[in-house]
Amino acid sequence: MASPNHTAHTAADGRLPDSAAVKHQLGREPRGLRGVAHRCPCGLPDVVRTAPRLEDGTPFPTLYYLTCPRAASAIGTLEAGGLMREMTERLDSAPELRAAFEKAHDSYIAERDAQARADDAEPLPEGMQSAGGMPTRVKCLHALVAHELARPGTNPLGREALDALPAWWEKGPCVCGTERSGDHTSDDSEETPSDHRGGR
Repeated sequence: MASPNHTAHTAADGRLPDSAAVKHQLGREPRGLRGVAHRCPCGLPDVVRTAPRLEDGTPFPTLYYLTCPRAASAIGTLEAGGLMREMTERLDSAPELRAAFEKAHDSYIAERDAQARADDAEPLPEGMQSAGGMPTRVKCLHALVAHELARPGTNPLGREALDALPAWWEKGPCVCGTERSGDHTSDDSEETPSDHRGGR
């Protein structure tokens, strides 16, 4: 299957500005939005970075949140097919994979703590989950895919899930519009090599 190229955009190209696009993708106002962590080839956000604590102080462990509904649907099909169970079983029998997955977990926690400090907030308690079941099992492929898209080469099982997905981006943007209002969402998305896939 073909791999997408990373493409940046701004509201000036006629698409929705980032925060509005994410709102349409999710069907609600995004919570604790801190920036775009990755973009789909169409230019829209597909992964956002979120605050570890919401405005009322409620912990929000998912630092990288998948937003594209098409990618989410495709990932849901993988989950329904038993891929999470298969991956969890492999973690129990493959020491190198388990070590790489634990490293991904540690990286996730470190980045989340750094975001909390940047927000002048207390990091989440030690021992709180990272995302997707890391480091001992797989319970949400959406979270693992989001992590791998935001930080390519970091999450081995997120990478495997990406490689198993169809080219959902080929139909074009999942949401579209002509809003050109100002948008202040920061963009720290990384340039993605051609072998990395766009996703939610």
